[in-house]
Amino acid sequence: MIPVRAAFLGLTDAAVLVAARERGFAEAEGVDLTLIRDTSWATLRDRLVYGHVQAAHMLAPLAVAVTLGLSQQPAELAAPYKLSVNGNLVVMSTDFAAALDQDLGARLEDPLATAHDFAAAIGLHRRKPVIGVVHRHSSHALMLRYWLASAGVDPDRDVVLRVLPPSLMVEAMALGETDGFCAGEPWGSAAIEAGLAEAVAVGERIWRRGVEKTLTFRRDWMERNPDTVDRLLRATAHAAAWCDDPANREALVSLLGRSDIVDQPAELIARALSGSILPRRGAPPVPIRDFILFSREATGFPWRSQALWIYSQFVRWKMIEPSGEREAAAGAVFRPDIYRRALAGTDLPMPGASSKVEGALESAQSVTTVRGALTLGPDRFFDGRIFDPDDIAKYLSQLP
Repeated sequence: MIPVRAAFLGLTDAAVLVAARERGFAEAEGVDLTLIRDTSWATLRDRLVYGHVQAAHMLAPLAVAVTLGLSQQPAELAAPYKLSVNGNLVVMSTDFAAALDQDLGARLEDPLATAHDFAAAIGLHRRKPVIGVVHRHSSHALMLRYWLASAGVDPDRDVVLRVLPPSLMVEAMALGETDGFCAGEPWGSAAIEAGLAEAVAVGERIWRRGVEKTLTFRRDWMERNPDTVDRLLRATAHAAAWCDDPANREALVSLLGRSDIVDQPAELIARALSGSILPRRGAPPVPIRDFILFSREATGFPWRSQALWIYSQFVRWKMIEPSGEREAAAGAVFRPDIYRRALAGTDLPMPGASSKVEGALESAQSVTTVRGALTLGPDRFFDGRIFDPDDIAKYLSQLP
């Protein structure tokens, strides 16, 4: 057995790595997978960068940020597999949410109108809203910025974005330190269940099939250990298919609820997995189809265009100066070539391209593959914008 240590945070979207270990998929590939639970993304990042673990359940933008030097210790990271897409909630305190005009169902289904409601509510609130984000370089922070900016809100001026570990978000709201947060499940649902917050936006409605977590390695370690990487990716792909199967949902909920994994009630964990979101305590659930995906539609495939969208947002918010060298480095963090190599002997559909125009699919569409049949689901941004990775400058020039 080949030993591999992997770090993760206690979130619903850690499901694939947890299932790979606990359901025997890693063992079947000859990998002795040990999971190390962390409480913050900064600590997890450091474990990977300094070699304390060989792999990590990581925020996709954080992998790009570390590679581009936007971190305390720069390192070249590689993400050959996506562990999930979507899965986040934006929740705000009940008094802030009371100032939003739309009813609960419409609020989540129409993020553009809700963003404008949110902008108006800022002026009515008792203070500049303090919104928790799990890391400055997270999909949560980038999605929140994108969503707020659509309504003319400057996320660096009109609100305060405060970095907190996901597991401390609810406590911070209870203490009055924050007015809301954007985090992966089950923490949004936990704040709603506690009566502290209401759901105001869903990540899946901001960018459908938006990139979320990746299986990430140090690039040098990945290149030195190709057989181990391939074994782990095969185990991960099998585990992802198991996680996405509704027949396994009860077992997955029970697994994630353990005290050493997410340590939250089963009913909270089940909400994300079933796509049945309670927008307010006591309210009927709102169905959000595809709230989180693990395997379907080639979820695991690391499209380079998604890494480049992340880069475009770093440029947009002046976290980095644009350059051809940085753009190339960002795109190279996602490694479809390693994905193809590792899964070549499986029956998984294999996309023919490594990049695509993001936000172009309004409905499900068949795409060209090198093996099998593959249908991709809608990937629209809520504002209808299209991201062409071959013309990032034009895309940025059109953003508010």
